[in-house]
Amino acid sequence: MDTLQLLWFGLIGLLWAGYLVLEGFDFGVGALLPSLGAGTDAEDTEKRRRVMLTTIGPHWDGNEVWLLTAGGATFAAFPEWYATMFSAFYLPLLLVLVALIVRNMGFEYRGKRDDATWRKRWDIAIIGGSVAAPLLVGVALTNVVRGVPLDADSEYAGNLFTLLNPLSLLGGLTVLALSLTHGAFFLALKTSGSIREDARRMGTVLGLVTAGLAVVTLLWLNVATGSVWSWVTTVVAAVALLAAIYANTQGREGWAFIGTAVTAATAVATYFLALYPDVMPTTLAGGRSLTIENASSSPLTLKIMTGAALVFTPIVLLYTAYTYYTFRKRIGTHHIPAPVAVK
Repeated sequence: MDTLQLLWFGLIGLLWAGYLVLEGFDFGVGALLPSLGAGTDAEDTEKRRRVMLTTIGPHWDGNEVWLLTAGGATFAAFPEWYATMFSAFYLPLLLVLVALIVRNMGFEYRGKRDDATWRKRWDIAIIGGSVAAPLLVGVALTNVVRGVPLDADSEYAGNLFTLLNPLSLLGGLTVLALSLTHGAFFLALKTSGSIREDARRMGTVLGLVTAGLAVVTLLWLNVATGSVWSWVTTVVAAVALLAAIYANTQGREGWAFIGTAVTAATAVATYFLALYPDVMPTTLAGGRSLTIENASSSPLTLKIMTGAALVFTPIVLLYTAYTYYTFRKRIGTHHIPAPVAVK
């Protein structure tokens, strides 16, 4: 196996980890809008929801770049993997894109009118997209590791219902639950007042639910196709999540958020370590699995990509870090003025 092939397999895993860590919390914030955004009256509800959306306002569009980069890197480094995965998961991935588009429209258009009905409809778009996207991403990623029916030519031989198996649905629920927990801890870290307290309480409950789902999902995957290293990262993910829940109960929101970030990253690491050396295993006896070796691009392509990554990756990380540093302060409902329509 070529070193660059292994490097890009790891880098794609890192991109998916970055996506779930960063986009995960803003999925959680959007999905928690109806619960944590509920106030004592209509005005208080609107202020709470604006606070919640303001916490992710500077970040959500940049976070989505990680998904685009993961897809682009897969296309360039492992074209066979990309072609088979996107044809097999065509409908689920299309639904992910629709969910993201509808959600993003909600962010952009919600404040265009000073009208309660208008805002309520866009809130539904934000909530629906924030729930559907992580659920579908979890189903897709779990199916990749679990394996799908690929024939002797590595062509997908199943249908949509093949992807809706118990393990993959459980994986989707786990990613959704982790996003909700991650989002609650982020809100506790970024807000003040009653939203902060409500987010802490909800984060503890969601964290315990996530812990139960994650244990079952990761154990199931490891028993089916795990390695020594995937077991190690599973333990790290479990410890990080429990530590995050404990930190949250002690009012250490920063550590709680770091804990769920580590959980998301090590859960993705578990997926990729369990997948290795395949990139898309087959469940058919006579089928042909796609591996790191038989699905990769030419050595020249990988060398060019590596050179580009060495130049641009530090730039992306620097401006991402700068964005989070710039918008690091807490906000509360007292910071929110009366809604003004944008013309």
